[in-house]
Amino acid sequence: MSNLVTVPKNGTLANTNSKTSATSRTPNLATWLDDFFDRDLSSVFTSNFNTGITLPKVNIKETADDYIVEMAVPGLKKSDIKIDVDNQLLAISSEAKEEKETTQDNYTRREFGYSSFKRTFTLPETVDDDKINAKYVDGILNIVLPKKEEAKQRPSRSISIS
Repeated sequence: MSNLVTVPKNGTLANTNSKTSATSRTPNLATWLDDFFDRDLSSVFTSNFNTGITLPKVNIKETADDYIVEMAVPGLKKSDIKIDVDNQLLAISSEAKEEKETTQDNYTRREFGYSSFKRTFTLPETVDDDKINAKYVDGILNIVLPKKEEAKQRPSRSISIS
C-alpha cells in the first residue's frame, strides 16, 4: 500500500491515501479560498482582458547576403510603425488611437479605440546594423538586415592538390 503525498502551492502537506473518508475530501470554505488565491492570476485575467488583440505574425528568412523580416500589419499607415535598433535588439512597435464622433439632431455618439504592439528580436552579431532598411507595402513590413562582409556565405570552390 502506498501513500501519495502532494504539496499544494500553500506549502501544506495533504495525505491522499485511498482510505480517507468522504467528508475529508469535501472542500470547505477555507480550502476553497486557499485554492482561489493560490491560482495564477494571469490566467484569471487573460480571459477577460486583451481580447481581440494579437501580435502581428512574422516570417524570418536567411539568404546568403542578409536576413529578411516580414511582418503582417494590415490596416496601419507607414507613420504608425516605429523601428528601433539598440544594442543588437531590433524593436518593432505601433501605437494607434482612433476617435469618432457622430452628432445628429438629438444625440451624440462618441467611439474611441486604442491598439498597440511591440515585438523585439535579438540580432545576430553578423548583422551590419548601419545598413538596415525597411519598406512597407500592402500591409506587409519588410525589414532587410544585411550581413557583415565577413559573415556572407561564399560560393564553394575546388582546391587543387599540389
